[in-house]
Amino acid sequence: MLKTIIKENVYQDSVSLMLLTNKLSVMEGINRISVMMGTPANLDIFRNTGLYTADLDRAKPNDICIVIDTEHPEKATEVLNEIDFFLKNQALAGAKNDYDKVRTWDRAMQLLPDANLALLSIPGEYVAGEAHKALDKGLHVFIFSDNVPEADELELKRKAKEKGLLVMGPDCGTGILSGVPIAFANVVNTGKIGIAGASGTGIQEVSTIIDRLGGGVSHAIGTGGRDLSQSIGALTMMDGIAALEADANTELIVVISKPPAPEVKNQVTALLKSLSKPSVAVFTGDKPAEPEGNVRYAYTLEETAVMAVQLAYGKTAAPPESLGSAANEDRSLLPSQSYIKGLYSGGTLATEAAMLVREAFGIPASLKHEEGYIFKDQGHEIIDLGDDIYTKGRPHPMIDPTTRKEKIGSMAKDPNTAVILFDIVLGYGSHADMAGELIPSIREARARASAEGRTVHFVCSVCGTDQDPQNYGEQKRKLEEAGVIVESSNVKAVKRALDIVGKPLPSVSAPPAEAAAAQQGAAAAPNVPEATAKLLSGKPRVINLGLASFADTIHRYEGKVVQFDWRPVAGGNKKLADILSKLK
Repeated sequence: MLKTIIKENVYQDSVSLMLLTNKLSVMEGINRISVMMGTPANLDIFRNTGLYTADLDRAKPNDICIVIDTEHPEKATEVLNEIDFFLKNQALAGAKNDYDKVRTWDRAMQLLPDANLALLSIPGEYVAGEAHKALDKGLHVFIFSDNVPEADELELKRKAKEKGLLVMGPDCGTGILSGVPIAFANVVNTGKIGIAGASGTGIQEVSTIIDRLGGGVSHAIGTGGRDLSQSIGALTMMDGIAALEADANTELIVVISKPPAPEVKNQVTALLKSLSKPSVAVFTGDKPAEPEGNVRYAYTLEETAVMAVQLAYGKTAAPPESLGSAANEDRSLLPSQSYIKGLYSGGTLATEAAMLVREAFGIPASLKHEEGYIFKDQGHEIIDLGDDIYTKGRPHPMIDPTTRKEKIGSMAKDPNTAVILFDIVLGYGSHADMAGELIPSIREARARASAEGRTVHFVCSVCGTDQDPQNYGEQKRKLEEAGVIVESSNVKAVKRALDIVGKPLPSVSAPPAEAAAAQQGAAAAPNVPEATAKLLSGKPRVINLGLASFADTIHRYEGKVVQFDWRPVAGGNKKLADILSKLK
């Protein structure tokens, strides 16, 4: 039986409601439950999941919609009490924050007239309208939101370029500006290395290894994963590189991307070769080219960090040591066990893992992928749980472990599975204790396999630093106590998995990096708009639309921030909203 509750005009961000749904779903007597705002996209999710009722016909985008599948009518009251308690706590938490909160753009700009960045983590269907408003007010835009149409991205980035501004995103998970973490970011030392990345977890992996090697990061400019596609043409990447070239605090530039369109890759590398500063580029999935001028190419994310530290600091930097203890490892596998399965929260980490597994097993790369799979061939599977197919109606897997826990159980049941690979990405925005959340599922899966006479190995890489709120060392300790093999980088974790199944990785790496002097006779420095130069010259001044936790982090690291408690204009009526925008 489906029971529907609608709380009118009580807007909450989608991530908070998704996590609330997870909490309520484990209540006894509830078969299924979903708590979402009444946006058109969310109503479609209700329909597609079989939870739509006629009562939802009257729901508006500013209404919280709760649909409960239960055989016990009294459970509706229990759920409603929990939701009221949640809303009260949200209000109390917001009242404690030591920064201004507003409901309109005009008020936000009055309180922070020197704002230079808008951070958007609102539903993707509303992003374009708010991003255009931010650009018209002279603000750079950082779009954390996903599910934004590619046509909207191109229009926004072309407009930004005309105005001398940057659009970072959509689906831009990570940034660091003058030591201030933006969205999902780790706490890393400030230093000489500037990063421009079309990869959130790629930036996190490289920046945290740089930190552990004793280096530091000046800025990390995320571009969004589609930026180096043929259609977008690296509009943000090219401007980001130019900005880092002009930045006085950056001495070496790192570029990170999954394989771009060939023509776009040529444009990016041509720009790097023209710069006065040395650079390291990694196009995950591509074998590294020979050095070109002051540009070095890396094969893996770990190698990228090592080369960057070597070049920027003029000292030998060895890769992080292996964290696991191989000597006492139980390698017992049945003859049938040879499959490696990967469950990743980061698309670039998943791409790197797929590349290495393919290399070891001699499996040719394929352009065809099932939805959500980076790689699926000969029994091996590498899944990007951050793919849109898994995040529609659910939080990102860095926040919510639900999908990964389900997959751990199903993968371990396969009698041919030898190793389950996974990542844990720490930092602001991520789950407070992902290791603690996953360990019960891991123990249960291992116990079930053991009862069937099999051993399933779990191998994990932890991306983070000891300064992160979750604490790198503490997460590692918990995993190891649960029997997980923990490694210091993704590439080391994959190598360990391959070693377990007896498939050592062929030697593929870039030539060793040597300290590079500034290029002599380089082309004239790229033109950098004044607004972009100013963005990198000091701590950002941010208007944050969406997740309040992002504002908390900016404030903690001494960036200025105003929290815009955003909700759809005109009650979510797009036609009316368009009319109103034209009247202003």
